[in-house]
Amino acid sequence: AEQEPEVEEELKKIREEHLKIQLTLSLHATNQRTRDIIIPHMKGYDINKIVESVLSYSERHNRKVTIAYLLIPGLNDKATDVRQLGRWFREKNVLINLLQYNDTANCNINRPNKQQLVAFKLRLEAAGLEVKMRSSLRPKARAAARQPAR
Repeated sequence: AEQEPEVEEELKKIREEHLKIQLTLSLHATNQRTRDIIIPHMKGYDINKIVESVLSYSERHNRKVTIAYLLIPGLNDKATDVRQLGRWFREKNVLINLLQYNDTANCNINRPNKQQLVAFKLRLEAAGLEVKMRSSLRPKARAAARQPAR
C-alpha cells in the first residue's frame, strides 16, 4: 500500500517552489492534544513541525501566511493559547484569521458570541499579533448557502 506523504515533506516541497500562492494553515489549537480533538484526521502530524514549515515558507518567499483559528470557548481560548500564538507568530509575516463556528443541528460545540470573539481578538492583538475576525454567515445567508443550485 502506498503511504500518504508527510504533511511536513509536502510543505518543504511547496517552500522550494516559486508559486505565488496564499498559504493558509488551519491551526485551530496551540497544542497537539487540543488540535487532535478539533481536527482528528490530522492526528500524528506534529503541530510544532507544521507551524515551523509554514513559517519557513513565509520567510523563504517573503509572503504573508494566514493562520485559520476557529475559536471554541473553553477549549482553545485560554491565556496559554494567546501566549503560544504570540510565541509562534509575533513579528512574523502572519495574519490570524479568527473564525466563528457555524451552528449545526448535529454538533454540540460551544459557539462563541460576538463579545467572546472580540475579546479574544483584542488579547491576540495585545500579544503583538495581526488579527482579522471573520463572522459566520447570517442565518438567511446560511440557509441560502445550503439550498441546492437550480
